[in-house]
Amino acid sequence: MTTPSVLNAALSEKDQFTKYIEQFLASQDVTQGSRQTYHSALRQFFVWFHDNNIVNPTRETILEFKESLDARGLKPFTRSGYLVAVRRFFEWAETLKLYPNIAKGIKGARRAVKTHQKNSLTIDQIEKLLHSIEQKTLVGKRDFALINLLFRTGLRLIEIKRAQVCDLEPKDDGEGALLWIRGKGRDGKDDFVVVTDDALDPIRRYLQQRKSKNTKEPLFASISDRNYGKYITTQSLSRIIKQRLRAAGIQSARITAHSLRHTFGVMAIQAGASLYEVQLAMRHSAPATTEIYLGDIERSKRLEGGPEKRISALFDRLKKD
Repeated sequence: MTTPSVLNAALSEKDQFTKYIEQFLASQDVTQGSRQTYHSALRQFFVWFHDNNIVNPTRETILEFKESLDARGLKPFTRSGYLVAVRRFFEWAETLKLYPNIAKGIKGARRAVKTHQKNSLTIDQIEKLLHSIEQKTLVGKRDFALINLLFRTGLRLIEIKRAQVCDLEPKDDGEGALLWIRGKGRDGKDDFVVVTDDALDPIRRYLQQRKSKNTKEPLFASISDRNYGKYITTQSLSRIIKQRLRAAGIQSARITAHSLRHTFGVMAIQAGASLYEVQLAMRHSAPATTEIYLGDIERSKRLEGGPEKRISALFDRLKKD
């Protein structure tokens, strides 16, 4: 292997390390979204690298960078994303004999508790949210159909964004439909969710008022003057849902658009679905991801009536006696 100075010399100027980042990204077989995440993370790393006047980075350098991410108060998921990018970069650098893999074995950030960082909604909150949406206007019908579909299927926002009218296929038995989707990290629409009549009917009412004629149109379309009839971005979808939550009086930093997907997972388990069934429905690649929903359910039970409330109830009984 060549000496570490090969990479050090290249990284002495920002335009040089930008070149190496681009070469690394070009060699990665990942989605465009992951490519952008790697690019952002590596730029952050090399800016930190230069700001700290590091000449010969070592394993200890990576550990210091890891500590700096923690000190910045970044969320575990964000910190892990940065470290994944750095690990893969040095794996690549070692393969090309540019630099030893000093990031080998560096662990990502771990969450202390196996629950999601966002809450699911309760049945009462869901009913309150849906009842708050008037359905006389096109935007009302769209938002009702969108939110209703999300908590009944567990779809991701990116999957909603990509969906077209033609992806909605009636089932052979006439009960509901299948929505064919391009899943996370997939190249084609080779997966599906089951859309029951309770989820399908509001979509049909929305499409009927929209007077959609082209089946290649987005399933949920923008109504803004600038992008009328075009795809809604995931950022806009998130904003629409957050606005509807606020209008329904549901305001919490722990409840976001993604909470609707969590709600599906929690409710499916509570309704008696097996973990394997929920894993398939939510398109989780590993069962461990689905098992986190059990932690969400346990947390809900704690909020409803944990030992703290039992102690208060005990004191109340003693006072009465």
